[in-house]
Amino acid sequence: MKIAHLILAHNNPKQLEKLISRLTYADDAVYVHLDKKTPITDFMHLAQLKNVHFVSNRVNVRWGAYSIVEATLRGFKAILNSGVEYDFVNLLSGCDYPLQTPEHIHYFMQQNSGKAFMSYLPIETDWQEALKRIQCYHLTNYSFRGCHRVQKMLNTFLPKRKMPYGLVPVGRSQWFTVPLECIKYLVNYIDRNHRLRRFMKLTWGPDEFIFQTILFNSPYQEHIVNTNLRYIDWSAGGASPKTFTIADKEALLASKKLYARKFDVINNADIMAEIDRKLDSKNELLSA
Repeated sequence: MKIAHLILAHNNPKQLEKLISRLTYADDAVYVHLDKKTPITDFMHLAQLKNVHFVSNRVNVRWGAYSIVEATLRGFKAILNSGVEYDFVNLLSGCDYPLQTPEHIHYFMQQNSGKAFMSYLPIETDWQEALKRIQCYHLTNYSFRGCHRVQKMLNTFLPKRKMPYGLVPVGRSQWFTVPLECIKYLVNYIDRNHRLRRFMKLTWGPDEFIFQTILFNSPYQEHIVNTNLRYIDWSAGGASPKTFTIADKEALLASKKLYARKFDVINNADIMAEIDRKLDSKNELLSA
């Protein structure tokens, strides 16, 4: 069993180092895409760690833009170009953290070989607030004078947009864990279909549904399990999930999920320390 973890990071080398240290196990590897806006100097010592690889052709990531998809794809291609036949690829952000030991995660993945763990809702029926992402033009991926005025004109005078190729759109969370063969399929599909790339570049938040949509409309649909194995708290009702504090200790330590997000080691190191204690105690039992 080999897992390739792809981390999309943009800040906080200390937290990234903690995450990497918890993911390092056996022949697993960690691939890091660091936002091009972020100076890489403070992160380069992490590239010296065993089985840690930084994606060389970095992307300047804009929130809600296709650039997030492009950064993810470059990470996927780095994994595929390594020539290593990983069993699973696990997509994480730099704000994520495991809730279980690597041994537990490996055992779970071995028991679920071939399954693709992705959270999704049918956009046209169950996630209708996302319909505007598809039907309207969004120039989030671009930056030029008069950008918002052009976007308004496009949506005023042009008909509503429709998914290319008759794809049924599904999505929700951009984070997932899928077999390597699914990554190969995703990369090849996006590379081959220019209309889809062009459509997604004019879409807001495509990272939250492009990959699920492709697999849902593929022969791999029957392999999808509708969960992303992550504990995420949206109770605050904002555009981003809650950042965990020590008040979330009980829920996090009791969770059976493999990972959780979001964490902040600078302002809320205590909750991460509690998770560390749990994981270390389990490791001690295993080695006893």
